Amino acid sequence: MILDVQPDIEVVAEAGDGAEAVEAVRRHRPDVALLDIRMPRVDGIEACRAISAAGGCRTVMLTTFDSDRYVYDALHAGASGFLLKDVRRDDLVHAVRVVARGDALLAPSVARRLVEQYTRPATRPRRTDPRLDLLTARERQTLLLLARGLSNAEIAAELVISDHTVKTHVGNVLAKLGLRDRIQAVICAYETGLVTAGDPPPGGVPRP
Repeated sequence: MILDVQPDIEVVAEAGDGAEAVEAVRRHRPDVALLDIRMPRVDGIEACRAISAAGGCRTVMLTTFDSDRYVYDALHAGASGFLLKDVRRDDLVHAVRVVARGDALLAPSVARRLVEQYTRPATRPRRTDPRLDLLTARERQTLLLLARGLSNAEIAAELVISDHTVKTHVGNVLAKLGLRDRIQAVICAYETGLVTAGDPPPGGVPRP
């Protein structure tokens, strides 16, 4: 009801559990799916993972549980946002619009905290993951700074380049690594070993 009255949002389907949600997304091909963390048969995390794997639909997770573990699991499954069910109506509508236009709902610094807590420090040498070989030296630097929570303006200042160039590098990183948004980039940086928990804060990044 909250969403359907918005002039720029159309609710195309509702589902009673995760399995129905996945099927509804397959049938109706919406831009955004709102998923509850806890649902019968297939829970929201698994539904999110299936929807994200199919591509074409971005997900926002809703829950009554304010838990880092739930947030991390949702992001790792491919969610682009995470909201508590007591969120204000305006914030819910805003979340759908933000995710629909391709942005993430959580700040990269929040994702960094979660990933540091739940991703084990890499034991292999840095930058050996083959995915990183797809990136140029400057794109690796950009990914590193994204993972440390810097905004585009801060990355531009750190690398002494323009905001436009940063946007180009960020876009290239997402495209080459098959990532949806900056949150997924943060997670990827930790999983590939480019960044590990306990790394120093930004500053003194090697120049190519």
